Amino acid sequence: MKPGGVFEDASFGPRIAALEAATAGARFWDDPRRAEKVMGELKALKGRYEPWKALRSEAEDLAALLELAGEAGDESQSGEIAAALKELSGRFEKQNIFELMPGEVDRNGCFLTIHAGAGGTEACDWSGMLYRMYLRWAEQKGFRLEEVDRLEAEGGIKSATCRIDGDYAYGYLKGETGVHRLVRISPFDANSRRHTSFASAYVFPVIDDTIEVEIRPEDLRVDTYRSGGAGGQHVNKTDSAVRFTHLPTGIVAACQNERSQIKNRSIAMSMLKARLYEYYRQEKERENEKFAQEKKDISWGNQIRSYVFQPYTLVKDYRTKAEMGNIQAVMDGDIDFFIEEYLRFAWNHSRP
Repeated sequence: MKPGGVFEDASFGPRIAALEAATAGARFWDDPRRAEKVMGELKALKGRYEPWKALRSEAEDLAALLELAGEAGDESQSGEIAAALKELSGRFEKQNIFELMPGEVDRNGCFLTIHAGAGGTEACDWSGMLYRMYLRWAEQKGFRLEEVDRLEAEGGIKSATCRIDGDYAYGYLKGETGVHRLVRISPFDANSRRHTSFASAYVFPVIDDTIEVEIRPEDLRVDTYRSGGAGGQHVNKTDSAVRFTHLPTGIVAACQNERSQIKNRSIAMSMLKARLYEYYRQEKERENEKFAQEKKDISWGNQIRSYVFQPYTLVKDYRTKAEMGNIQAVMDGDIDFFIEEYLRFAWNHSRP
């Protein structure tokens, strides 16, 4: 992929200039909703355009320095030029990844849900391990984490949902939706036999106020109940947990993490809007593969990635064929290799 699909698109500069002119208008903030939408669009455009502009300028300066050094026969700056070129190349590769995430909500935060699948206690332990892997990855990125819902089970978790806020959190993680398979010697098996367990990940974007998702009151069922999560004695005394069910689609969003029912309602509604946005987007584009993946059995034959601890160590993605032998690093959150390989794979397969 060429850098600067941004620079090949001559409309970027004029679009940024037009939006900047609009924000300077005396009555710009008279319509706060429209103003926020314009500011969001301007931020997104600048976020793609300005880093490439800086890279191009620095590359031109470096090329000029190299040419002058060559003409003068001066090799004293060769080390400095090589170091600058290496640093520039690293930034180029990093920026190129962002070009693989041009979607309307790729820059947004996301919700991540992990479900244990076939395998009983083994699967619950595996879902806990997978959940930790993503949390470690998000922490390493400097993203903000907020647990929304958790259902504990023997050996680990039956399901858990967290919100991850940071630039391109959804863009990075959207390819992680699917079934993840674990192969290891079970710590729960007295005979130390090898077991296979499954867990699913589902990622959907946080929807901001600039994107409208209509939810009619008559299409919504609201249930309140006593939370079973953290929060001390309070959670056992009041019906603070909230669950929304969207009747036309059957989509459910629940939150029990906060002590306040009002806060839980707000978070659950945000999740519901996010899931409905993703559902309708995929329905409109007739590309329901990801949504259908969530509905598949969390079992053999539906996995997107395998994590093998014994008899050898290997993490393998079945879509991109990417592999890594250092499984402990992966479980500690080192998954950028798989994420970036999938982004390239998805980009190449989306081209005509």
